[in-house]
Amino acid sequence: MEGCIIYAKSRGSLLGFCIKEGVGEMKYNQLGNTDLKVSELSFGTWAIGGSWGKTDDGEALKALEQAMDAGVNFFDTADVYGDGHSEELLAKATKGKEDSIHIATKFCRSADIYDPATYSMDSVRSFCENSLKRLDREAIDLYQIHCPPMEILKDGSVFEVLEQLKQEGKIRYYGVSVETVEEGIFCLENTKASALQVIFNLLRQKPLDELFPMAMEKKVGILARVPLASGLLTGKFSKDTTFEQDDHRNFNRNGEAFNVGETFGGLDFEKGVELSEQVKWMEEGRGSMAGAAIKWILQQPEVSTVIPGFRNVKQVESNLEALDAKPFSEEELQKLKDFYQKEVHAHIRGVY
Repeated sequence: MEGCIIYAKSRGSLLGFCIKEGVGEMKYNQLGNTDLKVSELSFGTWAIGGSWGKTDDGEALKALEQAMDAGVNFFDTADVYGDGHSEELLAKATKGKEDSIHIATKFCRSADIYDPATYSMDSVRSFCENSLKRLDREAIDLYQIHCPPMEILKDGSVFEVLEQLKQEGKIRYYGVSVETVEEGIFCLENTKASALQVIFNLLRQKPLDELFPMAMEKKVGILARVPLASGLLTGKFSKDTTFEQDDHRNFNRNGEAFNVGETFGGLDFEKGVELSEQVKWMEEGRGSMAGAAIKWILQQPEVSTVIPGFRNVKQVESNLEALDAKPFSEEELQKLKDFYQKEVHAHIRGVY
């Protein structure tokens, strides 16, 4: 194993250390104002829980092991991913590694997210204790409100509940998974959240303008979700691609089941395929479109960790290739920024 120290030129601060073990160097970033150092490339576990087509628990466990062997020490999940199944898989995969593998989970969407009672002490305590049982852990490293409405954030009562759970030792830190930049900014200005989870990718760059600089200033961690725009940025789709009935890329294509931004980053599928074809040049010298798309996120200094999903070992390995990918030059970064502003931004649907 080869160790090294990593500094960010734009911040002039220590970001962490890295290891080299077969797939390139893994850097570990401080997660906001917490004492957690998380791998810059981590993984989300929605896909292994459900709503992404067929799943295979054996393959999922192998993939989790592969990720940890490569230095990944942080996983994001939620109580509604397969009705808690992804939490149970994480418990199996991380047994005996609870001190070195950090887990973030989320709550509220197994109930009525608009009902204030969902965020009461009794309700949140129940959510939390059920997740702890499935995770087989004594404390949750990062407990996140799962895309709540703005009126719940503005009410603020749920944050008092989370502070109480923190004092009791059931959670170490808490954060918010948000749908919009406005919600993120509100949390930064009005709460003690340690992290924000946001939709962020090459086709969804709005957080760069105001949200990310504010998060850095306030020392709040950023988890970048939907980094491949639900697969658009793998370059493997055509306009004729179809998805299984139980895959959200089928049943939530236009926001029928939940926020439209969670599927293809809010883009119409056919338009998204067209736009992704325009950035295929990225993969030259970077192995794959997916690796290039993740590398672009890894070069954003405000991002604590990027959390692509996976269903099998092959997808984990593909995402890990981003660690070896050639960095984008300043000219290329500007080209991608211009592309977003001129070609993409106007086509994103919903409030974001």
